[in-house]
Amino acid sequence: MNRYQDYMVRATAAQSQIRIFAASTKNMVEEMRSIHNTSPVVTAALGRLLTGGVMMGAMLKGEKDMLTLQVRGDGPLGGMTVTADSQGNAKGYAYHPQVILPPNKEGKLDVGGAVGQGSLSVIKDMGLKEPYVGQTVLQTGEIAEDLTWYFASSEQIPSSVGLGVLMERDNTVKQAGGFIIQLMPFAEDTLIEKIEENLKKFGSVTAVLDEGKTPEEILKLLMGGLDIQIGEQIELHYTCNCSKERVEKAIISIGQKEIQEMIADGEPIHVDCHFCSKDYTFSIEELEVMLKKAR
Repeated sequence: MNRYQDYMVRATAAQSQIRIFAASTKNMVEEMRSIHNTSPVVTAALGRLLTGGVMMGAMLKGEKDMLTLQVRGDGPLGGMTVTADSQGNAKGYAYHPQVILPPNKEGKLDVGGAVGQGSLSVIKDMGLKEPYVGQTVLQTGEIAEDLTWYFASSEQIPSSVGLGVLMERDNTVKQAGGFIIQLMPFAEDTLIEKIEENLKKFGSVTAVLDEGKTPEEILKLLMGGLDIQIGEQIELHYTCNCSKERVEKAIISIGQKEIQEMIADGEPIHVDCHFCSKDYTFSIEELEVMLKKAR
């Protein structure tokens, strides 16, 4: 596979006491930025959530399983939603994509300030009657720490999540990627010290990616001094599966009264997809057919 394409690698280490994912997501995040025309701070925030989401999606077992991450905060960004499947496809949007904020105290994009205080919801739809829903309070709004806290508090899995998005001067995406390290229930306590030592040496995700390191090389840096078994590569894509049929079903589901009001307005309606901004137009005649189906 071309090393410049977006992909993720999963691996195990220390006789399967650790599982780890590493991903390069520059193209996905740039496509997201281009679709939504996000400001730099929103590109960083949503890009981190998209990267975390696509790696968490790979933890799902079924081909049709879906993961949704929802962040709601009291900052100017308002909130973000990302959905991902188990095959490396993800999509996302922010409630207020053009938010501009001054840099934080470290001179970096103030993702925590944009998000504010609020909650993180993780919804796993695995084809059961009810989806699994886990919800935690945002710890920093910086996304990586919030996902780390979610794994510890909701799934009782000691984890370390690293996510990063680096911008070019023209506000396009220069680098994006991340990792998730998780300790299995039978992991020895000494491994925690070793991983913490490696994380201190590692620095930031974007700095390592900017040096030209691949996801495989990131795994080796993070697992330095431990035996590591690198598994399959999963190619990653920003993919939206919206269609006119899906939008039509959504309109039918809102009920007869609302559809009748749309028809009474006498104008075609336009519906934009949140995830890819594609515009769907429905004529009065199409609305009248939908009204019959809604009965």
